[in-house]
Amino acid sequence: MAQVSPLSTCPVPVEQQPLEEYRQLLASWFFAWPVQSSRSLLKPLAISWLLALPLCLLIAYGSWPLRHAPLRLVLAAAVAAVLPSLLLLTRQWLGWSYVNRRLTSERVEYEESGWYDGQVWEKPLSWRQQDLLVARHEVRPVLERLRQGLLLAAAVLLGGTGLCQAL
Repeated sequence: MAQVSPLSTCPVPVEQQPLEEYRQLLASWFFAWPVQSSRSLLKPLAISWLLALPLCLLIAYGSWPLRHAPLRLVLAAAVAAVLPSLLLLTRQWLGWSYVNRRLTSERVEYEESGWYDGQVWEKPLSWRQQDLLVARHEVRPVLERLRQGLLLAAAVLLGGTGLCQAL
């Protein structure tokens, strides 16, 4: 574990620095969905649900009992179509929580040229303060919106599954 004096230049490659990873997420069309508001997150999720619904209807129609119960068929397909949205939210959660973990850490793990030569660099105090501010005021609200979206998708999935069983 190599430690570099805080007064020296940063040995971490630019693309592996936590603040740069945060900027890359902001620039990504996929990870930028939950940045502004919960509403900006709901629109792409609703589109993914609408795109998955016809496929789920087709798959559900293959079930003999559902084929003769149109209400259960549509309900089962609508519930199953929530899964792609849940997977998209999970992928976003993983990306944002990774960046949050890197921003709040006191050390930066990085690779100089490949996976076999990992190093650790202790962040100077000024870097830690800046990274903590970004984590608290920029990343944490995004994680909160994603958490709410995941809870909503899981509730719809569980509630819909229970409703399908009740019918």
